Amino acid sequence: MARHLITSAIPYINGIKHLGNLVGSQLPADLYARYLRGRGHEVLFLCATDEHGTPAEIAAQKAGKPVAEYCAEMWEVQAKLADGFGLSFDHFGRSSSSQNRHMTQHFAGVLADQGLIREVSETQMYSPADGRFLPDRYIEGTCPNCGFEGARGDQCDNCTKQLDPVDLIDAYSTISGSTDLEMRETKHLYLRQSAMKDELEAWIDSKTDWPVLTTSIAKKWLNDGDGLQDRGITRDLDWGVPVKRGDADWPGMEGKVFYVWFDAPIEYIACAQEWVDAGKGDDWERWWRTDKGADDVTYTQFMGKDNVPFHTLSFPATILGSREPWKLVDYIKSFNYLNYDGGQFSTSRGRGVFMDQALEILPADYWRWWLLSRAPETSDSEFTWEAFQTDVNKDLSDVLGNFVSRVTKFCRSKFGEEVPSGGPPLPVDDDALAELAEKLRSYERQMDAMEVRRAAATLRGLWAWGNEYLQEAAPWSTFKTDSDLAASQIRFALNLIRLYAVLSAPFIPTTAARMLSAMNTLDTDWPGDVAAAVTALPAGHAFSVPDNLFDKITDDQRDDWAARFAGTRA
Repeated sequence: MARHLITSAIPYINGIKHLGNLVGSQLPADLYARYLRGRGHEVLFLCATDEHGTPAEIAAQKAGKPVAEYCAEMWEVQAKLADGFGLSFDHFGRSSSSQNRHMTQHFAGVLADQGLIREVSETQMYSPADGRFLPDRYIEGTCPNCGFEGARGDQCDNCTKQLDPVDLIDAYSTISGSTDLEMRETKHLYLRQSAMKDELEAWIDSKTDWPVLTTSIAKKWLNDGDGLQDRGITRDLDWGVPVKRGDADWPGMEGKVFYVWFDAPIEYIACAQEWVDAGKGDDWERWWRTDKGADDVTYTQFMGKDNVPFHTLSFPATILGSREPWKLVDYIKSFNYLNYDGGQFSTSRGRGVFMDQALEILPADYWRWWLLSRAPETSDSEFTWEAFQTDVNKDLSDVLGNFVSRVTKFCRSKFGEEVPSGGPPLPVDDDALAELAEKLRSYERQMDAMEVRRAAATLRGLWAWGNEYLQEAAPWSTFKTDSDLAASQIRFALNLIRLYAVLSAPFIPTTAARMLSAMNTLDTDWPGDVAAAVTALPAGHAFSVPDNLFDKITDDQRDDWAARFAGTRA
C-alpha cells in the first residue's frame, strides 16, 4: 500500500465558483483520490479556501460585512457545495487559520535567516482621505487604452490591457470615492526568487514525467525576458497574516500583511495541521516532513494553468529556500481552461453555470461525468448545452443506465429478485474474459497516469462491452429454449453491475453507491482477477431493482437552461 498526498488549488473566497473552476483542480483531484483509495492506498486529500488579499476585502465591502465574518460565511457555502459535488476531502481548511498564520510567519523567518528576503522601498498610490495605501484593485478610473470608465488599477476588464494605477485617467478610491490620490514611498519585503533560479531549474528539469503544459509554463517564467524575478511578499492591507519574522516583530513592517500568493500555498501544510487539530488525523508531519516519514509519500497537485507559476516556482522557492526537510511536490497535473458556449465563464456577468446552480437543476454525477470526460487536458475545451445533453443521454442513460435497468428488470420478471442459479459457472469463453480484463487494465493504466479523458472513454467502453454482450447473448430469447443458460447469462450481467459500480465510483460516486445498494453488497474490492470479479455475487444473493439511474435531458430543458445561464446573473 502506497501513501499519496493530494492537493487541489485552493478556491478563492470571493463568491461561488463556476464549472470551469471546478474541473480545473478540485474535481480531477477528487477523481484521483477516490481511485487511489479504491485501489487500497493510503490517501490524504487536502483543500481549503484562499481567504486573504484585496478581492476578499472588496467582496466583504460589497456584502456590507466585516471581512472575517464574510469569509467565515463563504467558507460554509463552499464547503457545502464541495460536499454536494461529492468532493472527498479529508479536510477542507481555511488559509485564515491560526495554523497557517503561524506557518507563514515561520517560513518568512527562516527564509530571512537564509538571506532570501530583501527589503525594497517603492512608491505606491496613497489616499489621504482613506488614510491608507491603496492596492491596485481599490483604484478605478478611465482606461487610457479603450476609454472604459470602470477600469481597475491592475487591468481593464473591457480591453484586458494590463495597467498601473498611475495610467488611469481620473483615478479614484473605490473605498471613499476620493480623487485626492498621491504616490508615496513604502517599504515591502521581496522573496529573492532570482537567487534560487538555478536550483529551481535543475529541480524542474528532473521532472521528466510532468505534463508539457506544466513544464512549458514553468520554463517560460524561468527564462523569458530578464528571467525569474524577485517577488513582493507583503502588502499594505488590514486583512491577512501579519508580517512577523517567526514569532518576532519585523521592524519597519508594522501594519503590513503577507501577500496572499505567499501564504496561500503554505496553507497546504497548515491544512494538514488543521486536519489533526480537528481530530481527523494523528500525525501531519509524516505527510509533510521528510525527516518524519514523508520521504515515502507521493505528492500530487492539481491546478489550472494560471496557478502553475506559483506552484512550480514561488512555492518551491519557499520550500527549498527554507533549507528545512519539507516534502516537495512530485507531480503537477495542470489543466487548460473550460470555456462556456462560445465565450468565457464570467462571475461578474453571471455567464455560465455556477456550482450552486448546477446542483439545483441536476444531481452532481451528471456534471461530474461530463466535466471529467471533457476535461481540458491538452487544450482549452468548451461547455455547450448540446454536447452536455448528448453525452448525458448517450453515456449515462443509454449505456450505463439502460444496462442496469434491462438486467435487473428482466431478472425480476423471470427469476425473482435474487441472483439465479443454473447453467455454466460463466457463460463467456476465455477470450471474452481476456478482452474484459484488458479493458480493465487499460483503465487502470490511464487512471494511474491521470489521463482523465482517456480513462473516461475506457470506462464508457467497459459499460458498452456489457451492452454488447447483452445484445449478443439475448437472455430474453435464450430463456424460451434454455432457462438454465439464460440464468447463467443474467447472473454474469448482475455481477457486471457490481463490477461497474466499483470501477465507476471515482467518476460517479453517488450512482455507484446506488448500484451497490441495489446489488445488496458492501463488496467494493478492486478487481484483480476478472473471473473472480464476475462471480462475486453468488446464486441466491438477493438484489433489488433500482429506480432509473439517469433521466434523459429533454430539448426543452436544454433550451431553457441555455437561456437561463446566458449572462443574467447579477
